Amino acid sequence: MNTTDVIMARVYMTEGEHRLAEFLQLLHDELKVKGVTVFRGITGFGKSGKMHSSNLLDVSMDLPLAVEFFDVPERMTEVLDRIKQDFEPGHIVNWSARVNV
Repeated sequence: MNTTDVIMARVYMTEGEHRLAEFLQLLHDELKVKGVTVFRGITGFGKSGKMHSSNLLDVSMDLPLAVEFFDVPERMTEVLDRIKQDFEPGHIVNWSARVNV
């Protein structure tokens, strides 16, 4: 199996921030990363300690979101430098990975 090195990144936000569409457009149209997936969480909290959760009685519109994307290391260095100004420290994580080609 042939593989290539990539950098994976995950950006944390909430639905209530109303930033998802704009961020996806940036990743797709301007930065042109190779792949993106958005995960919608059922519960989560960050440094503020505010719990973002859904339950059967209350369908929350402020659920946690994780936007995960990848590209080759050279491109991801540019991408991460560009987006780090748009998010508070601790909202972006990244790691090395391999993808089959």
